[in-house]
Amino acid sequence: MKFSFRYYLLKCISFFVCLLPYPLICHIGRRIGYLYFLCATRPRNRGIDQAMQGLDISFPEAKCIMRKSCIHLGQTLMEILYTPALTPKNIKKYISIEGLDNLRQAVEAGRGVIAVTAHVGNWEWMPAALFYSGFPTSSIAQPQPNPHYDRVLNEYRRMCGTQIFNRGTTDIIKAARALKQGNILGMFSDQDAGNKGVMLDFMGREALTPTGAALFADKLDSAIVPIFIFHRQGGGHRLVIDKPIIYQRTGDHEQDIYNNTKAIIKVVEDKIKLHPDEWIWFLKRWESAKKYHTSKEKTA
Repeated sequence: MKFSFRYYLLKCISFFVCLLPYPLICHIGRRIGYLYFLCATRPRNRGIDQAMQGLDISFPEAKCIMRKSCIHLGQTLMEILYTPALTPKNIKKYISIEGLDNLRQAVEAGRGVIAVTAHVGNWEWMPAALFYSGFPTSSIAQPQPNPHYDRVLNEYRRMCGTQIFNRGTTDIIKAARALKQGNILGMFSDQDAGNKGVMLDFMGREALTPTGAALFADKLDSAIVPIFIFHRQGGGHRLVIDKPIIYQRTGDHEQDIYNNTKAIIKVVEDKIKLHPDEWIWFLKRWESAKKYHTSKEKTA
């Protein structure tokens, strides 16, 4: 592979981060996050505006939520660099798990598990916690804009036992195969799906929503289990595994995909509303829906 200064710089920074005490890296990360909140004007303002609309709250309330969200994101960044320090022995020190029986029962059914989640808490550590608890994990991931960061990120994901399948590629066939083999397949349901999604209400506004979880469940009869991870006060994380979402069938394939995707996104929305400062509010979640409505207006 071609030599990359930026890649090795990231690995070097990560090496030294792993030598630091965990409370210190959390503190540094939160400071970085707060600095990002102060300096990244455009995403900050977009996040505040979207929080105001999505939660029906005032500007000061939305600003406070956005500040906390950036602080959490900064901590997550430092924790990702700290990933090589995670081991089967110390993982429980950093992440507690609630509802493990819900996952165990779904796995024992033998048809694979689709773990639906969102960009809340330190989502990168969620598969590590599951893998070190004895569950084979895989994930459909969106490649990062920065290839050097993407390379490091995927190395660390694989280091913690996670198979990575790239979104929008033929890797989808491999993902289906992993489900058939009984793997847990992680899928984000809070991303803008572009023209491949269905239009659904999300946080009070129409958004094009990914249908992947419903499509896999429909075809493979895999269980759909909501799994989310949240910051614990004082450090570390709390991983919460809910009971499976029962896939509903009416005999109309397209309507079933729509209805079950709607049920999934409702769970995601409820979790974000319960922990609003954990979600990344500056995501361009409603961008494709805006473009869709604009193009319709122009052709009308």
